[in-house]
Amino acid sequence: RAIASDSMKLSSQTRANGARPRAKEPTYRLAFRPAALNAGRSITAPGTQRGACIITNVLAERPAPQLQPSTPQGGDPWADEKWSKLKWTVYRGTAYDLTPYIARHPGGSWLINLAIGRDCTALFESYHLRPKIAISHLKRLPVLADFPIDAVPRSPAPNDSEFYNTVRERVRSEVFKGEDAKGAHRSGSEGAALAVISYSVLAYVLYALDTNVFTGVLLGLAGAWIGLTIQHCGNHGAMSTKPWVNNLMGLTDDLTGGSSLMWRYHHQVSHHIHCNDDAFDEDVMNATPFLRFDPRQPKFDYHKWQHLYMWAIFPFLNLIFQFGDLKGLVENKTVGATLYGASPLEKATVVLGKLAHYSLLWVIPIMLHGGAATCTGAVAYMLTHSIVLAATFAVSHNVPEAKPMDPGQTQDSLYKQGTLERDWGIQQVLTSANWGGVIGNFFTGGLNLQIEHHLFPAISFMHYPAISKIVRDEAQKRGVLYNEYDTLWEILGRFQLYMREVGSAPFVEMSKRDMSPAMMARL
Repeated sequence: RAIASDSMKLSSQTRANGARPRAKEPTYRLAFRPAALNAGRSITAPGTQRGACIITNVLAERPAPQLQPSTPQGGDPWADEKWSKLKWTVYRGTAYDLTPYIARHPGGSWLINLAIGRDCTALFESYHLRPKIAISHLKRLPVLADFPIDAVPRSPAPNDSEFYNTVRERVRSEVFKGEDAKGAHRSGSEGAALAVISYSVLAYVLYALDTNVFTGVLLGLAGAWIGLTIQHCGNHGAMSTKPWVNNLMGLTDDLTGGSSLMWRYHHQVSHHIHCNDDAFDEDVMNATPFLRFDPRQPKFDYHKWQHLYMWAIFPFLNLIFQFGDLKGLVENKTVGATLYGASPLEKATVVLGKLAHYSLLWVIPIMLHGGAATCTGAVAYMLTHSIVLAATFAVSHNVPEAKPMDPGQTQDSLYKQGTLERDWGIQQVLTSANWGGVIGNFFTGGLNLQIEHHLFPAISFMHYPAISKIVRDEAQKRGVLYNEYDTLWEILGRFQLYMREVGSAPFVEMSKRDMSPAMMARL
């Protein structure tokens, strides 16, 4: 009975990883007998030899499961016209129609579009410093009666975290002193933006005037600096109080070869909400099977060498992202999230951005200097851009302390607690790692202070050094592990060590207690 009652969640949770049912077709559930669980058998990750053997044994010993049509009460919210024609979202068990509010959203339509077609609780609560005010606006929206709430995968709830609520109130009173009501939390990075844009324009002028390896490297550093700072902060809506400024800053990602649209869904919907969750965090699974970032992923023999060959893969990160962007546009999803709310204009930026990127990097230099010089310069750009981004992004969540390999708080959180059982605020602290200080903050757009960024993605990165003192203090009061390193080189060493260890670590099955979302997504 417990499995049958959770069958709806099984179907809906798969949508969190991008699977969307076809219109006008019933969803299905597997009718397993409870005895199958009591027999002590388990199904491991698909694609592993051990998992395949176990699945074979189960099928051989048990009757084939019967497929039983299962229609959500109230209809299918993604397929039925009654709901699919609306721009709906779910917040804490209530469905709302966002349609009348999208154009008036203070953060801009591109941000609120992320909430369409899913439970937006974690997105909503992690982006608003004044929750009571934000909720009062939300509750003015039309409520959708008879909406099939149970069909929508539930989101974590940051405001249920006593730790997060305490830190947020201290940040408001001690860092912003109440000025967050006037947008102080989204101000302060204007000087950094000017520095990034100025250097990037200068680097491109030099590249266009004389395309070679050296100017390609300079331009690659500019592309990486853009990716770490203004596009990242802009797509989070944290560069300015003006949505159009944030949109423009976010679109610089497209100029460097990325996609601002895909970034918002991959990074904000998947990674930020479910940090280091093996089923829902795209950053954990998007390198599979080439790299193994987590012991909960399938293991192959070549992974024992990944700490060496990964440095041969990282230089091609730019091309890998571009392929993923186009694939995501065709499939209407990234690895970790479906583009339910993406507007036609947002989707157009994927193609237009690629055209602009290749025009700047290849077409104009070829017209000015020929193909040979352009090839050397463009390749130098790609390699430099990719290596810098990989070295600074990968270390943030892939060190032993932030992963569940060793016994401790992080393992307890990710192994012993389901996605909805965890304290969201503490999970962000445990699964992230900081390095450096103010200087690193300036050059990485706050990504070196990853803990603070994950707790407050909608705050300008220039405030993270001050916020880090509060977060560290509250974590220490509660005995929560606060991961920090003095330098980038130190955390890179830990990252290298972790990749070697996890490459040889045995596969670890996820706990099936309470039919965790991770297990349901795999099934």
